[in-house]
Formats: sequence, C-alpha cells, structure tokens
Amino acid sequence: MGSEQPAAIVAVSNIEVVYNHVILVLKGVSLEVPEGGVVALLGANGAGKTTTLKAISHLLRAERGEVTKGTIAFHGEILAEETPNDLVQRGVIQVMEGRHCFEHLTVEENLLTGAYTRRDGAKAIARDLEMVYSYFPRLKERRTSQAGYTSGGEQQMTAIGRALMSRPRLILLDEPSMGLAPQLVEQIFEIVKKINVDEGVSILLAEQNTNVALRYADYGYILENGRVVMDGSAESLRQNEDVKEFYLGMSDKGRKNFRDVRSYRRRKRWLG
Repeated sequence: MGSEQPAAIVAVSNIEVVYNHVILVLKGVSLEVPEGGVVALLGANGAGKTTTLKAISHLLRAERGEVTKGTIAFHGEILAEETPNDLVQRGVIQVMEGRHCFEHLTVEENLLTGAYTRRDGAKAIARDLEMVYSYFPRLKERRTSQAGYTSGGEQQMTAIGRALMSRPRLILLDEPSMGLAPQLVEQIFEIVKKINVDEGVSILLAEQNTNVALRYADYGYILENGRVVMDGSAESLRQNEDVKEFYLGMSDKGRKNFRDVRSYRRRKRWLG
C-alpha cells in the first residue's frame, strides 16, 4: 500500500481456504491492514468476506475449514497454530455477523464477558466499561435489560462494546450494517470511526453496503468469488467507474448486474 503507509498490523498473503477438504472458497487472497487504519472488505454475499475474517481469527476450524496455502502475519509474526483464544489475548477480536449476544444476560453482563481474558484488575475493567458507555450512551440506559429483549441496533452496539472490553488492537467487524435502518447504520459507523481514531484500534470490516463502508474506511478490497478483483484507497474506489456501476448503482447507464455485462471480466482496469 506504499512506502508512506504505517506498518501492517495484519498481513494476509496469498491464502487459499478449503472447506470439508474439497470446497475451495478463497483463491489467493492478499490484503493488509495498516496499524491504526480502517480497511473495508467489500463484495456481494458469498464473495468470501466472512471466510477471510475467520481465517485471520482462526475460527475456520469450527466450520471444517482450513487455510491450505499462504500465510497470515500479525505484527510481522506468522500465525500458525494459535487458537482463537490465543489471538483474543493478543488483541485480535472478531465481531460476528448477526449481532451475537448472550440473550439471557443483561447488556452490562454481555459487555463484561469481553473482559474475561483480562488480568489487569477490576478498576481497569470498570474504567473501560465507562469508556464503552461513553461511546454508546444508549447501552448505559439499557445496562440492566436482558440483551435478548433489546433492539437490533442495541445488540450490534453491545457486540462492538463487548469487543472493546477485551482491549483489542485489531477488530474484525463482520457486516455491521446487516438488518439495520440506514440512520442507525450511519450512527454505528460514526462510532466505529471514532473508536478507531480515539483508541487507535485498527479495523477490518466486511460489508455489503459499499457506499457507507467507503465513506468511513481508508482503503478497500473488493472480493468476487473468493478472489480480490480490485483494491485501492477508499476515495479511488468511490471514483472508479466499475465500482460505481457494479456496487454503488451510480453509473450513467443505470445499475447493472454482473451477469448482464459480459465484458467485465476482460476489463484490464478491473483486474489490474
């Protein structure tokens, strides 16, 4: 991403991921997240975004998936045999798609589960709980409510807040906009960007909502059928005619489906 960029907190190099020993899902994916950056992983449903995040967080094994080629490095160190718990302790946290909360626990109890691996004492944890509430005042109002009875937006806030409670260095954020009203999506992305700036947390977010993701990210990668077909600064992707046409629905000719454009795979600027 250029010599002027900060060092990468995570670097994915040419990985392939296979499920059930036969189904090839990722085909030579490479990407970097710079220290303190926000990087968007874009693409349609089924493009391989979630699989990429789970490859980094080592959650593939639970789904009979494995990285069969390539490497993933965290702060320059190749990750190989680490468990998901090891990575949490090193500061790599995944916020799963679908706002996974412990429904029977209160909002505050959910947040405190994020501090489970910490060993820095109750005062530090209490301080960070107030920090989370400063980003999400709505959660403070709902702190004693059972998470299962809160709204979708509140559950998404709880999931992100729980990740913050683990003192992350890198958050892998999977489809934060899914199922939320546009106004709420904007609010959550604003908070995520503020967390990135104020706390110095690096963020890799997988998102189908290309429009909103590219307004808050610094850099983006577009996945198509398990391959990176384009990458660049968020600004350059927003201005790219192919991205406008295929992902933002902003082309002069009107929105098209990939299948309607036979020439798209032959476009050198798309694959370049």
